[in-house]
Amino acid sequence: MKNYGNILDTIGKTPLVRLNNIVKGIKAEVYAKVEFFNPGNSVKDRIALKMIEDAERTGKLKPGGTIVECTSGNTGMGLALVSVLKGYKCIFTINDKQSKEKIDAMRAFGAEVIVCPTNVDADDPRSYTSTAKRLAQEIPNCILFNQYDNLLNSTAHYETTGPEIWEQTGGRVSHFVAGIGTGGTLCGTAKFLKEKNPAIKIWGIDPYGSVLKKYKETGIFDKNEIYPYLVEGVGEDFLPQNVNFNIIDYIEQVRDRDSAIFTRELVKKEGIWAGFSAGMAMAGVLQLSNKFKAGEVVVVIFPDHGSRYLAKIFNDEWMRDRGFLEKPRLTAAVIIESHGRRELISVDVNDKIEKALHIITESDISQMPVMNNGNVVGSISETGIYSGIIKDPSLKTDRIEKIMEKPFAVLTPGATLEEISVQIGKDNGAVLVKDSSGAFHIITKFDIIEAMLK
Repeated sequence: MKNYGNILDTIGKTPLVRLNNIVKGIKAEVYAKVEFFNPGNSVKDRIALKMIEDAERTGKLKPGGTIVECTSGNTGMGLALVSVLKGYKCIFTINDKQSKEKIDAMRAFGAEVIVCPTNVDADDPRSYTSTAKRLAQEIPNCILFNQYDNLLNSTAHYETTGPEIWEQTGGRVSHFVAGIGTGGTLCGTAKFLKEKNPAIKIWGIDPYGSVLKKYKETGIFDKNEIYPYLVEGVGEDFLPQNVNFNIIDYIEQVRDRDSAIFTRELVKKEGIWAGFSAGMAMAGVLQLSNKFKAGEVVVVIFPDHGSRYLAKIFNDEWMRDRGFLEKPRLTAAVIIESHGRRELISVDVNDKIEKALHIITESDISQMPVMNNGNVVGSISETGIYSGIIKDPSLKTDRIEKIMEKPFAVLTPGATLEEISVQIGKDNGAVLVKDSSGAFHIITKFDIIEAMLK
């Protein structure tokens, strides 16, 4: 039998997968180190196991103890996973921009999760870092790992990720690319690779809104560089000790929109369902594509799984609300879908006018088509009924055809907004659309305005 003693034995040894379609035009070979193959679906499983086992060995973490950590989600998930098997309690602080899926995942493993505000300084008592430090002081038999400044973070990658990449590329790796974040993945892996070959280029990818690029290039910590961004788990408003600027050759910044779009592109073009920061790293590689040469081997880290961003990156509404997706071109079909394909309300040509008036009043509509054996033969409106009855109150018992107006224009589902607008005017307040099943749907002026504002 070939098996593992427990789930912790499956941490590491993640696959290196060649990228083909998304990197067309890049002369070098580009490979993804796909870290969501770890049991907790992220690269952070590596450091979680390392930090806990070291704390056990040194006696800092005792049986029945509590682990406190400030996390963007993935480190918390890794620590919670390891703690399930080792019997520790976990309390995690996380900022409120992180995905709900991450919070739910940590709670599923039994962790207590405290959500803190994002837009406060790191030293603000409300921040997720300050809250974690306070809890660690208040709770007995407790340890705060502090992945940002705990150098075991980098050590874990020096001991595992670096050697794996070196072996998987047969020593051919020429560029190592990763999001910076705490610095552990990038710098720990880089330390091992640079020891093997000092010529290997180490490129960090970071979001706009982080201080790290300017600090790397100028040595100036500029608070004016700090502003909100959406990508999770990367970018900093302080300088983590795990970020070794001397080992990083270059930092490239990426916009949220590009990070989000390329997260989706990885699924569509490579079948790799990776997370938000993987899209950022991929966008960074593509921005730097003219710097790669034939024969070079580029390795980029994909830190976690796309399932942690279902409500964000893989939600069209969330993407559109932030301007990351173009709104669909308004056609008759799109407008019909936007109002929920509601059932068409109509009257028969032989119905009485008073029935039409009752339907219009009860349904809170202003107009509707008049049908005869499934065909549109006319229309009737609130205004038309009003005008007719004011002139002759006895009309209400007459058949609808007595005051019936001309039928609405009938369009195809593919009709454009311009084509619809031509048919709707002062004397004609709606159009009908006939779908492939033969069913009719109505589009009013209000429907068009509502669809345009969505």
